[in-house]
Amino acid sequence: MPPEAQEKIEELQELQETAQQVAEQKEQAQSALNESKTALDALEDVDEDAGMYREIGEVLVETDYESAYDDLEEKVDSLEVRVEQLEKQEERVEEQFDDLQSELQQMLQGGAGGGGGPMGPGGPGAGGA
Repeated sequence: MPPEAQEKIEELQELQETAQQVAEQKEQAQSALNESKTALDALEDVDEDAGMYREIGEVLVETDYESAYDDLEEKVDSLEVRVEQLEKQEERVEEQFDDLQSELQQMLQGGAGGGGGPMGPGGPGAGGA
């Protein structure tokens, strides 16, 4: 196998690891977002004069409705931005993976220009992390 092909394979492996890390981060952020949205929805059903506490580390501290609501709203907004950024990053990594995979297939096929179909192992979409 040509050294260039070996380099491409190593790059593919690195991109696959990156894709997995981004997917995990996105899943965690999405989970936190869903949790925060659920809490915000629940807070809308609570009387504004009700006693409230928020968790800071392992301590519960008294807070008021407005502060709790504003903090949750800010957290939801922040998490929505984070999830969106991670989705874009995931798309970029998948694009890079697909491009690199195509380059590797062409290299291993001797760079022949004809056909160019999904002939190699994995075919299109093989890198869907």
